[in-house]
Amino acid sequence: MAEHIEDFYAVIPAGGVGSRLWPLSRADAPKFLHDLTGSGHSLLRDTWNRLEPLAGPDRIAVVTGRAHRAAVEAQLPGIPDKNVILESEPRDSAAAIGLAAAILHRRHPDVVIGSFAADHVIRGSRVFEFAVRDAVEVAREGYICTIGIQPSEPAVGFGYIKRGGELIVDGARDASLVERFVEKPDLETAKAYVADRSYLWNAGMFISRADVLLAEIEANNPALHAGLIELAEAWDDRDRRGPAVDRIWPTLEKIAIDYVVAEPAAEKGKLAVVPGHFDWDDVGDFASLAKLNSAGRSDLAILGQNARVLSDAASGIVVSQTSRVISIIGVKDIVVVDTDDALLVTTAEHAQRVKSVVDALKVTGRGDVL
Repeated sequence: MAEHIEDFYAVIPAGGVGSRLWPLSRADAPKFLHDLTGSGHSLLRDTWNRLEPLAGPDRIAVVTGRAHRAAVEAQLPGIPDKNVILESEPRDSAAAIGLAAAILHRRHPDVVIGSFAADHVIRGSRVFEFAVRDAVEVAREGYICTIGIQPSEPAVGFGYIKRGGELIVDGARDASLVERFVEKPDLETAKAYVADRSYLWNAGMFISRADVLLAEIEANNPALHAGLIELAEAWDDRDRRGPAVDRIWPTLEKIAIDYVVAEPAAEKGKLAVVPGHFDWDDVGDFASLAKLNSAGRSDLAILGQNARVLSDAASGIVVSQTSRVISIIGVKDIVVVDTDDALLVTTAEHAQRVKSVVDALKVTGRGDVL
């Protein structure tokens, strides 16, 4: 078994509702708490299991909402209490990852941190480990490093990273500077990116020395940096932490780490990328969930421990949390999600529009089914 990386700390941001997976994913049970792959574990637990061989069980921190603390600790019984970092309310990824970096930097001044979302699916753990180890070597040299996924298709649901010049770093087999980030493209543009071979999917993984990450936040958003540092100074004092969080956290700007760290660092030549040659998906909607669980077959994917589904000449996905019998006949690319208090029926083509249903329910005040 490979040794843990001595100066490395893994950070798992576990936030967001995953509204495109409603009614399976809810405010009180977001997608990272669900088993969406049939592994027998939640996405959060699968993430932990991938990172433990790299960091060890005592060097993995989870940043999550106060409302999810009990569920997170139930799924990760080995996590030290000091490594559960609680947000009083969602403030997006720059605040979440930045706070973890500030706290860990105070505890371990030379620490290299890696941020890995709690709700992504990765298959090929050994290849994943190789990529992270390469990224850590690059980060030790003072770069902020991301892992870009080698595209398997011209996906329009992901952002892309354009690789620039080769970066020579001892211990890293394949690293490049990042030339630029690209937002989600249309299909023709995505096809061109895949054919180009210099574009990678942006999986939102960042590996950096904590001090380097914090310096980039300070350069681009001084107010956010000041708040994070003040929080970190109070964090390990139980008497000071609560009042500091209540006073400072709501004032922090709600912004993604891509805009505060990644894109500015790329412009300065401080952002690097190593390619990840493993299967990856952010499970952004039910179409991707169906594809993930069909393993290339054209029949019906079924999720649910006690699902009772009868199908004939049908394809798509059925997710069942009830004991009802669900019969699907002669329908292609169907999406059925059956829970105790809500039923969703759509198609893979319209899966991205589920979020609009959630938005409509918020407007009508139907918080009971959110």
